[in-house]
Amino acid sequence: MRLLLVEDDPMIGESLRNALRLEGFAVDWVRDATAADGTLASERFDLVLLDLGLPPGRAPAGEGTDAGGLGVLRALRARHDSTPVIVLTARDGVGDRVAGLDAGADDYLVKPFELDELSARMRAVLRRHSGRAQPLLSHGGVTIDPATRQVTRDGVPVLLSAREFAVLEALMLRPGALLSRAQLEDRLYGWGEEIESNAVSVYIHQLRRKLGADFIQNMRGVGYYVGTPGGSATPQAGGA
Repeated sequence: MRLLLVEDDPMIGESLRNALRLEGFAVDWVRDATAADGTLASERFDLVLLDLGLPPGRAPAGEGTDAGGLGVLRALRARHDSTPVIVLTARDGVGDRVAGLDAGADDYLVKPFELDELSARMRAVLRRHSGRAQPLLSHGGVTIDPATRQVTRDGVPVLLSAREFAVLEALMLRPGALLSRAQLEDRLYGWGEEIESNAVSVYIHQLRRKLGADFIQNMRGVGYYVGTPGGSATPQAGGA
């Protein structure tokens, strides 16, 4: 899953990026409103973690020079972009929380916070965004729990690495939808991380070995999808 972290404090940003990468997320990090607005206008993310107290500079179109994080958020929604956003900020006043939520934030978390709480809020926001109430993902006898990262096949626990889990989760979020190699790489690697040329193939091979050779299907030259054994699921082209 690919996240954009917008945070100007280098210590907080570095700590969050490293912690989230260890959890298996692909994390890209920008430090000001200008970079955040440009990145969100040109690239696609599954979730945005947005600090409100960004340094002043050239603000997003239509916003004041000190618009900061709220300006980024308003510009994102003005483009009719529904990417989920969690505001992370030291501003704990009711008025600040109301302003953030009214500008289009999906949730609001006040610093300092525990990583476990942030992870739980991320999962809840992503469930709401995808229209799921059930926290577990199940398909073809395989069940994964994004909260604990536990995986079972026919009730038997299966041990996966963080990146194996990331590939499996991306595929199981939309059973039958084709994900290309590039789309899966986007969910595995952030900016500056070296991408091994055969990494996706290796993870798919390992998942098939652990979950069954027929669990993950592929359309040669197009991409991979999760289908029922025997290929009865009908793949649909498009990203998750």
